[in-house]
Amino acid sequence: MSALLFATSNAHKTEEVAAILGRAWQVEDLRAHPHITLDEETGDTFEANAIIKALSGSRGAPGMLVLADDSGLEVDALGGAPGVRSARYAGETANAADNRAKLKVELAKKAMYSRFAGRFHCCMVLARGGEVLHITHGSVAGHLLLEEQGAGGFGYDSLFVPDGFTDSFGVLPAETKNQLSHRARALAAMKKKLATRL
Repeated sequence: MSALLFATSNAHKTEEVAAILGRAWQVEDLRAHPHITLDEETGDTFEANAIIKALSGSRGAPGMLVLADDSGLEVDALGGAPGVRSARYAGETANAADNRAKLKVELAKKAMYSRFAGRFHCCMVLARGGEVLHITHGSVAGHLLLEEQGAGGFGYDSLFVPDGFTDSFGVLPAETKNQLSHRARALAAMKKKLATRL
């Protein structure tokens, strides 16, 4: 089993990555490395922010493979928002419920739209020793709901219905989401690189 540091403190994301990578990898996150502080995400793209996290994480964990992601929701009717601000859409101290509430308010202002097309996008960056080793992207298209559906998942999941389905990610089983999601698709591409053990 090989060790991989996932540069996040988000337990939901870590569980998702560990489930997708399987038993070949022991996935740790920043909760197991409290001495590591990631640099501020100042990028204006998902890739730029993922690189910032991967590089700063790898400098704090010499010798370890470090994986970082930056991801978010892009809604066409909102000009691509919340985008890179997805985790802080309702403010710097906002939680997921606050962000969903703000999204519902903003969507409600766009009454001229009969359907709110959007997508989740994820960029993943693999680094070691302050050097970027590989970058992948993944996305899943769908549409947004004005009312939450289901209590599963996290973030905006209960408001997002992926194309080809009638239920939101808040209702769909984790196994289904782990095959469809933006993070799953970016990670599937990254998994091929990880299989080489670099």
